[in-house]
Amino acid sequence: MKFTDGYWLARPGMTPLYAVEVDDVRADAAAGTMTVYATTVPVRGRGDTLNRALLTITYSSPAPGVIKTRVQRHSGGVHLGPDFEITAAPDFVPEISIDESRGVLTAGELSVVVRRSGPWLVEFRSGGRVLTTSLPRSIGHVTNHAATWVHQQLSIEAGERVYGLGERFGAFVKNGQVVETWNADGGTSSEQAYKSIPFYVTSRGYGVLVDSPGNVSFEVGSEVNSRVQFSVEGETLDYYVIDGPEPKDVLRRYTALTGRPSRVPAWSFGLWLTTSFTASYDEESVNSFVDGMAERDLPLSVFHFDCFWMREYQWTDFEWDARTFPHPEAQLARLHAKGLRISAWINPYIAQRSALFAEAAAAGYLLKRTDGGVWQWDMWQAGMALIDFTNPAARDWYVGKLDRLMEQGVDTFKTDFGERIPVDGVAWHDGSDPHRMHNFYAKLYNEVVFRAIERRRGAGDAVVFARSATVGSQQYPVHWGGDCDSTYLSMAESLRGGLSLAMSGFGYWSHDIGGFEGTPDPGVFKRWLAFGLLSSHSRLHGSDSVRVPWVFDDEAVDVTRLFTKLKMRLMPYLARFAEEAHTDGIPMMRPMALEFPGDRGGYDADTQYMLGDALVVAPVFTPDGSVEYYLPEGEWTSLLDGSVAAGRRWISETHGFDSVPLRVRPGTVLPLGAVDDRPDYDWADGVTLRCFALPDGYDATTTVPGHDGAASVAFHVRRDGAVITATTDDARAGWSLQVGARTVSATGAAQLQIEIEETDR
Repeated sequence: MKFTDGYWLARPGMTPLYAVEVDDVRADAAAGTMTVYATTVPVRGRGDTLNRALLTITYSSPAPGVIKTRVQRHSGGVHLGPDFEITAAPDFVPEISIDESRGVLTAGELSVVVRRSGPWLVEFRSGGRVLTTSLPRSIGHVTNHAATWVHQQLSIEAGERVYGLGERFGAFVKNGQVVETWNADGGTSSEQAYKSIPFYVTSRGYGVLVDSPGNVSFEVGSEVNSRVQFSVEGETLDYYVIDGPEPKDVLRRYTALTGRPSRVPAWSFGLWLTTSFTASYDEESVNSFVDGMAERDLPLSVFHFDCFWMREYQWTDFEWDARTFPHPEAQLARLHAKGLRISAWINPYIAQRSALFAEAAAAGYLLKRTDGGVWQWDMWQAGMALIDFTNPAARDWYVGKLDRLMEQGVDTFKTDFGERIPVDGVAWHDGSDPHRMHNFYAKLYNEVVFRAIERRRGAGDAVVFARSATVGSQQYPVHWGGDCDSTYLSMAESLRGGLSLAMSGFGYWSHDIGGFEGTPDPGVFKRWLAFGLLSSHSRLHGSDSVRVPWVFDDEAVDVTRLFTKLKMRLMPYLARFAEEAHTDGIPMMRPMALEFPGDRGGYDADTQYMLGDALVVAPVFTPDGSVEYYLPEGEWTSLLDGSVAAGRRWISETHGFDSVPLRVRPGTVLPLGAVDDRPDYDWADGVTLRCFALPDGYDATTTVPGHDGAASVAFHVRRDGAVITATTDDARAGWSLQVGARTVSATGAAQLQIEIEETDR
C-alpha cells in the first residue's frame, strides 16, 4: 500500500500521523517490555499535548536474537484470530535499561536502541553494528475515508538485497517491488502467489517477520528507495526483527519461532508419476505407464492419481469413480506389489452434487454466510462449498474420510488448492476474522491432512504434496510450485519461486517436470528433467497431456534414466541435508546468497542454486543449451564429466540434453550410494566417498544418515600432504574411497589410503 506522493506529500485522501519524537519510555521488567510513547507533532509546550494522537510502540522478545515491535494508535479494539503460532524460548526475559538519553532492550546479541531526544530514531544493533533503523516518517498511522493502516519503514543500506516473502515467481531480489501477501490461484506467470509469507531476509544478515496472517503490503525500496515499508489495515502492527549474523542463522531462528519442517520419508525422494490431470486413470493406462517405466529401467517410487479418480462434478466425495475403478483396493494392492507408494489428489471443497454436501451442511461442517446459509459458488466445481476447519468436528469428519482412503491403500495426498478463500459475507465457526483467515486457511488444511497421515504411518513417514501455504506451513511438507506453462521461461520463473520460498523457511520444494499447462516440446521436457531430478522432490505431471518420457523421444528416456539414477546415488548426500532442513530449518535447495553470504557475486544469481552445501546446479533454460552461471572462489569439479573450472567468476557453457552444470565445491567429500533404482536403501552399505580438491590439512567427518531406525555411519577423512586417509569404526557395510579415477575398497571397520597424483581432482 503506497501512502505518499513522492517523498514529501501524502496521496490525495490520505491523512498520515508519524512518530515524531519520544515523550516517554517505560519498562515493565516482569513482563519484559519496554514501551515508548511517541508524539505525532513536535511538543514545545503543554498546549501541544491537547487534541493530538499518541503512538504507542512496545518492544519485547520471545527468544535471544529476536525482538518484537508492536505499533498502535488505539488499542481498545476487539482482536479476532487467527494468529501465527510463535514459540517463545522457555523462561527467557530480555534485559532493559533506560537512562536520560536512550532506552535499550537487549535479547542476546540483538538490541533495540531508542533515542529519547531529537527527531525519531530507533536502531536495531547486533555485534557492534547497526542492522537497520527506523527514521523520521518511518512509523505511521494513516487514515482515509474508508480505512485505517499502520506502517513501519526499516532502512536498507546501499547494495543490500532483500529476499523471501514467500513463493514469488518474479525477480528473486525483491528490491524495487511491491508485494502483497494475499494467497491467490494465479499461476507462476503473475505477481500473485500460492504461498504468501510476510517474512524477508536481507544480505546484511537479519530478517523481519510481520506477524499478521492477513494482507501485508510490502514496498521494498519502492516507496522510499532506501527503506522497506510494510503495512497492515487496522490499528495494530506487530513485527519481529530476527538476528543472524548470517542468513542461515536467521532461518534457524525464524523456524524455531514458527516451526521447523517435519522429517519426510526416504521413499518420497524418488520419482513421482501421474497420467496427468485430465488423462485416463483406468488400470490398463496406469499399468502401461508403470510397466513402461520398469521396462525402460526408469526408477519409479510413487504413482499419483489426480482429480479424476473421483467422478466429475463430485469433488470432493472421497469415492473412487466406479466406472473406472470397480475394485480400487485390489488395484492399489497390485501397484503396491510393484514397489510403489500411492498418492491421491484431494482438496478442501465439497461440490453440491457430492453425497457429502448435504451431510456436511446439516452437521455444520461447511463455511457459512453471515445469514446462516452455506457459502457456495461455481468456480472449480458446481455449487462448491468449503470445509470449515476451524470446527473441530469438521476436522474429525474430514480425517475420517482420509482414514478410509488410507485403509484402501493410499499412502499420501496431494493437498491441492486452499487459496480461493472468501472474505466477504462469511462467518467462521470459531469467529475468526475472515481477512485473517484467507491465508491462514492453507495452514489449517494442510496440518489436518499431514497429521492424519502421521497418526497412521508414524512420525517421519508422513508427507503431502501441498500448493498453498502461509507462515508455519513449512511444518507440513512437501510443497510444489503450482501451475506453470511448458516453456523455458516458465521453468525459470518456477525456479525463482523455489528460491524465494527457500528464503522463507521452507525446507523442501518441487515442481511439475515439463510444466503443467500445455505440452512441452522435447527440448523443454529434457532440460526440465535435469532441473526436476536435482530438486529436493521430483514429479512428472501435466494438465491435458502426459509426461512419460517415451512420448517425447528416445533421448528423453535416456535423460530420465541418467538423472533419476544419479539422484538415487546421491541419496547418502541428500539425506543429510533433508535432516538439516528438519533439525535446523535450512532448505535443501539453497540460493547462492544463502550458502555464500560473503560473496556479492552470487547475490543476484536467480538461475542456479546449491543442492545441499556442496553441489551447484544451473538448469539450462535455452533451446541451444547455452547457460551462464556463477561459481564462488575455488576450483569446482563437474560431477558429470570431471572437468574443473576456477571460481569467483561467471561462466558461459553449452550443454547437451544429457548434461547440466553440476559442479562440486572444492574441499568436499561426497558420499555416493551403491543403489540407483530406489531412494530408500541402506545408504551406508557400499557407499563411495569421492574426494574433491581436499586441501592439505583437511580433517573432517562425513556422516551418512540412516533411516527406518538404522544408525548413521561416520567416516573420518583427512589429508596429510599427498596422502588421503579414510577410516570408520562401523563394521556393518562395505565402502570405498575415491580420488580422481582411483578407488580403494574395504568391508566394515577399516582404514583406506590413496596417494594423490598431480592429475587428481
